[in-house]
Amino acid sequence: MTLPSSPSPTPRPRALFPSLPRPVHAVIFDMDGLLIDTERHVRTATLAAAETVGKPMTDAYYVTVIGTPWPETWRRLKQWFGGEEEARRFRAAFEQEVERHLAEVRLMAGVEELLAALDAAGLPLAVATSTRRAKAEEHLAQVGILHRFRLLVTGDEVSQGKPHPEPYLTAAARLGVDPAHCLALEDSHNGIRAAHGAGMMAVMVPDLLPATEEIRALCQLVAPDLHAVRGLLAALD
Repeated sequence: MTLPSSPSPTPRPRALFPSLPRPVHAVIFDMDGLLIDTERHVRTATLAAAETVGKPMTDAYYVTVIGTPWPETWRRLKQWFGGEEEARRFRAAFEQEVERHLAEVRLMAGVEELLAALDAAGLPLAVATSTRRAKAEEHLAQVGILHRFRLLVTGDEVSQGKPHPEPYLTAAARLGVDPAHCLALEDSHNGIRAAHGAGMMAVMVPDLLPATEEIRALCQLVAPDLHAVRGLLAALD
C-alpha cells in the first residue's frame, strides 16, 4: 500500500544576510526617518509651533518624544506646555506648520534599491509604524512605495506602541513568520527597543538620533544608510 506523501513545506525565500545570526524570512520597516524623510520636517514644524504659542522647545526635549506612541507624546506635550489647553493651542499651530512642511516628502537614500533587492530575493515586506493608518498610507502612496509592502501595522491598530514589541509581533503574526527570523529596520531608539523585545534581528539606520551604547547592544549592527543594508544581502544560488 502506498502511503500518501506529506505536503511539501512552503519554500522560504532563497536569500539571507550572511552577517546575521539567523536566516531572514521577512523584513519589517519603520516608516518615518527610515523610509521617508519626514523626521526633519516634523522637527522643524514642532519647534516653529512651539515658538508661535510662546513656549520655545529645546532640541534636548524634542528628542525625548521621537519614536514614542501618541498617548505618551501627548502626556509630554502637556507637561512641556503647562496643561491641556496650552497643548491644544500648540497642536493647532503644529498641524498648520506640518501640513506645509510635509507637502513634498521624499524617500530616504537607498530605499528604492533595497526594496528592489528584497523583492528579487522573494522576501515578504511589512511596515510597523507609530503613525496612524490614514497618514501612513497617504505618505507611502505619495512617494510611490505603498504597493511594495504586503501589510502595514500602524499606531492606531495596536494597544501598545513602541517601545513595546506589540507592533512588531503583530506584523510577524500577520506575515506568518517567526519573529526570530524577521529583520527589523529602525531609525529610533524606541523602535530598536520594540524590535529587540519582539525577538527580532534589529538593525539601526540613524536619522536624528545617534546610536547610544544601550541601543548598540540591542542591535545586530548600526548601518550608515539603507545602501549599506542592501550591501549585507546575499542571494543563494
